Amino acid sequence: MRAFAANLVGITVIGAVMTLGPMAQADPLAPEGKVLNIAHRGASGHAPEATLPAFDKARALNADYLELDAQLTRDGKLVAFHDTKVDRTTDGSGKLGEFTLSELQQLDAGSWFNAENPDKADSAFEGLRVPTLDQIVARYGTDEKYYIEIKSPDANPGLSEALVNWAEGHGLVEANAIVIQSFSQDALERAHALNPEIPLVQLVWYHPKGYEEGAALKEWSDVTPGPANLTEADLAAINDYAVGLGTNLTYKDRQVIDAAFVETVREAGLGLHVYTINDKATMRQLLDWGVTGLFTNYPDRLNAVLDR
Repeated sequence: MRAFAANLVGITVIGAVMTLGPMAQADPLAPEGKVLNIAHRGASGHAPEATLPAFDKARALNADYLELDAQLTRDGKLVAFHDTKVDRTTDGSGKLGEFTLSELQQLDAGSWFNAENPDKADSAFEGLRVPTLDQIVARYGTDEKYYIEIKSPDANPGLSEALVNWAEGHGLVEANAIVIQSFSQDALERAHALNPEIPLVQLVWYHPKGYEEGAALKEWSDVTPGPANLTEADLAAINDYAVGLGTNLTYKDRQVIDAAFVETVREAGLGLHVYTINDKATMRQLLDWGVTGLFTNYPDRLNAVLDR
């Protein structure tokens, strides 16, 4: 999942042009009126992303879901890691898929956070290891809810199958404790074919083709043509396999969705979860628009806005 600072001041609003019904429907993932607090790679504003301390902190802050990215090591082990290369958040270098689990877990996945965030530095973060999905579910069990991305399926062949099998084997499907997300429509459709009981969210990445006024929009994964051109057929295609849509709010400080887009998606019976929102003013604006979930590095801020 990409992280972006959203700024709603002075940004052009781009509207969806279609309506599908008289009122928005409930998010299939949430009770009526509830907004999901999705801890993006854990409480990654407070601790190194996708590490056990980040997930511990998210739980302590009462996030609704632990969000993480699943990838496969060279020896086929499922791990929580965002980038396709290990360079940014460990002291190693190279593609994650070239490491065995043993090799990967020799890397320091925490000290980088201390260097980049001296005001939040903690000696306990030094020497943290990349966690496996087995370690995560062993720590938190099926009482926790997990929002897991099929990350870079081209770099992780067989990931849809591995993740579905893992979720079934750990009782997460039966416990209604897992949501699977991906930018890849193909990866999600494979997961749906393997187990249609698992709720899926189609991620999309909207961006302007240019920066001139009125520039056309294109969706990163080519699942939909862009929010201004969204059609009933586009949403129906997503609804065939997914229960929600996850999208960015801005691209390089240019707003790419608006309240009309949110209404359109919700009237189609899909939840709408926006990433990655870290400031309270933007959270409030999106809640006013009617989004049903927010990805955030700071679940405490969102809970404060929600008055939880």
